[in-house]
Amino acid sequence: MNVIQEDPCQIAPKKVVLPQSLFRALRDLNYFVYITTNPNKTVLYTGVTNDLYRRMNEHFANKGKKETFAGRYYCYQLIYFERHTDINNAIEREKEIKDLSRELKLQLIKSVNPKMNFLKITEDW
Repeated sequence: MNVIQEDPCQIAPKKVVLPQSLFRALRDLNYFVYITTNPNKTVLYTGVTNDLYRRMNEHFANKGKKETFAGRYYCYQLIYFERHTDINNAIEREKEIKDLSRELKLQLIKSVNPKMNFLKITEDW
């Protein structure tokens, strides 16, 4: 008797479609503290958001605009982020990171992104 076992690595995952209300509820449990930089990596900007994809698009759209810090200094390249499930914890963490020296911020970034590569976030990530 031959038993054919499927290789679990070869099985395509099934796409799960969530009801819109559940999707919103799950999305709302995600808060991100992030750091962006300019193309030359000379300026760092730290922020917090509940929608990292949207926020990165906003930073890109604002590049070169003098009204905002990130826009004025072209900080639209994502190099670090961390996820939180509580907005108060995320805000507190954002404040902690903003209070760090540049050297400590770079150490934090390089602890998870050693080459400081620009990270790409897609809509369905």
